[in-house]
Amino acid sequence: MRIALIGYGRMGHAVRDLAEARGHDVPVIVGEAHQHMAAEMFPETLRMADVAIDFSSAEAVCRNVEACMLAEIPIVVGTTGWSDEMSDITAIVQKSGGAMIFGANFSIGVNLFYKVAEYAAELFARFPDYEAFIEEQHHSRKRDAPSGTALKLKEVVEKHVTIGDIAATRAGNIPGTHRLGFDSAADQILLEHTARSRDGFALGAIKAAEWIVAKKGFYEFADVLDSISK
Repeated sequence: MRIALIGYGRMGHAVRDLAEARGHDVPVIVGEAHQHMAAEMFPETLRMADVAIDFSSAEAVCRNVEACMLAEIPIVVGTTGWSDEMSDITAIVQKSGGAMIFGANFSIGVNLFYKVAEYAAELFARFPDYEAFIEEQHHSRKRDAPSGTALKLKEVVEKHVTIGDIAATRAGNIPGTHRLGFDSAADQILLEHTARSRDGFALGAIKAAEWIVAKKGFYEFADVLDSISK
């Protein structure tokens, strides 16, 4: 499989290393200097690939999706912070008859964490003495706060219990830590996911790319993961 990388920061480097280790080629790398070009300017380059993986910036996602649709290749979007453009981007993909996968987090462990968190919230909803809370930590270079992962965790948990503000920390080189807690006067229960490196995110994005080649449609990674795991 030939992969186009859009965004070549730390995540882009991790995706390239792991993709090549899995036997894939990375003939196209679109770095920061080219992310702000008009979409019609680089579809010819993107056609050298079978699929694109985007870990760029929120403000570039819509243009990148448009470029991939023009190039007639599917795109896996790991960038977060663009949810306010969801309807526009969905329309671009559907109108083109193309394919896209997006996710708040492409870590397989995080997506399993969502399932555990939802089940826990359902249990604690029966005991009003417990109040739920979410905390998250990331490296100081991460722009969105709270993170897309924390917002997705809140969405999942609030099917059953209420969450107030998300406590977000940005410092140092933390790859990502998310906690869901249930606190009462008697005790506290904590569920935590801690990323040790970016490899988990990279692997999930590559698995998504392997899955979506030759497919059409608009997908969320959590749904794709259910299909992959069968």
